Amino acid sequence: MVIMTSSDTPPVPRRLPSGVHEAVRPGCALLRLETTESREGVLDGAWWPRSRDIGAELPALLSALVAHLGPVSRVGLDASAWEGLPTRIVVDDHVVHIDSFPVGDDTVLITRGDRDIFSLLVVPPDAALDAARAAMAQAVRVDNVSDAEQILIDTGSGRGPVG
Repeated sequence: MVIMTSSDTPPVPRRLPSGVHEAVRPGCALLRLETTESREGVLDGAWWPRSRDIGAELPALLSALVAHLGPVSRVGLDASAWEGLPTRIVVDDHVVHIDSFPVGDDTVLITRGDRDIFSLLVVPPDAALDAARAAMAQAVRVDNVSDAEQILIDTGSGRGPVG
């Protein structure tokens, strides 16, 4: 990869780190996001917000993503899972549209450009540290075949099946 040094040249989007970090804590984003069409696995990463206040939580996540991927155009969230869901947010002087989709409280969809969609596991804010670490580690595995809901059940990070 060539790194440009000119101050008036836009940064080149880079891949985010793929390692599992032991310093997982609420509010962090552990992400395996590739900039190619051939991404493998069910999920592209995981996010552990500190609360369900999307206005407080989303800017930091989007800033981290924009720094590595370039501009994000849309975010898809389940409105019933978040407090105060706005229709747009400004990140680094760029408007990001926020859409409500019935994806559940365990998933957030990030769109870069027109059709490049990244699916992130959302670890519940009140998850225990070890369970959150396990869920985030499973979500970023290339060979992961479990969806977000199943990962949270398997790791004890979220609510289990009712009944």
